[in-house]
Amino acid sequence: MTASARHATLAIAAAACAVAAFAFPPIAQPLDYHRFADTRTFFGVPNALNVLSNAPFLIVGIAGLFVTFRADIFRDPIGRWSLAVLFAGVMLTAFGSSWYHLAPDNDRLVWDRLPMTIGFMGLVAAIVAERVSVRAARTLLVPLVLAGCGSVWYWHWTEMHGAGDLRPYILVQFGSLALTVLLLVLYPATRPGTAWLVAGLAAYAAAKGLEAADRPIFGAVHVVSGHTLKHLAAAGGVACLAVMLVIRTGLRAVERD
Repeated sequence: MTASARHATLAIAAAACAVAAFAFPPIAQPLDYHRFADTRTFFGVPNALNVLSNAPFLIVGIAGLFVTFRADIFRDPIGRWSLAVLFAGVMLTAFGSSWYHLAPDNDRLVWDRLPMTIGFMGLVAAIVAERVSVRAARTLLVPLVLAGCGSVWYWHWTEMHGAGDLRPYILVQFGSLALTVLLLVLYPATRPGTAWLVAGLAAYAAAKGLEAADRPIFGAVHVVSGHTLKHLAAAGGVACLAVMLVIRTGLRAVERD
């Protein structure tokens, strides 16, 4: 497939995602979303496991930032900054998600979702920089982050006005992941470690499955809920990206020797 055909396929897929998202009427946030299975309090912390299981996001976010800024593997600064945006979003998710889970409601959910969208968009820009075009990544990074944040603010604004609309946020979350997969399929790898990136995406897919099975899992084991496991799986997915960078850094050191 030629480069032009790849670009056209990607553009058509992005347009199709947008059309699919807005083919439905506005989608309000179901209030049942805030009713998690595990509401146990430990040491005075309500919903303790759902709160405390955010700690791995902080750990992998900081570790990812450390590796990103220490690694001498980037051909252009936009690759480094795109990954920094990703890991910063993950680190902030630890705080936003913890705040939300202390007393789940729509107002607090904003602070859970904002940093996640930042992370999603950083990942897309990083892959564009690596596989498609450095110039395109430079152009897209800031607009992508603004669009991600805007989707959350738009949803919250519509909820406050009695007509909640999740469609832009759904497009940002699932559309960005669909485009990430398509980027990996369409464009050849220019760096080693793609298997770790794929593992990270698989871990995130598993996290979404665990989230959907929150109550059945807790009902079956009575120890941990699906949502708590979702946090751990998602953090594990981000850890895969950090490992990918460590491997690339090691290979670069070997090449120099």
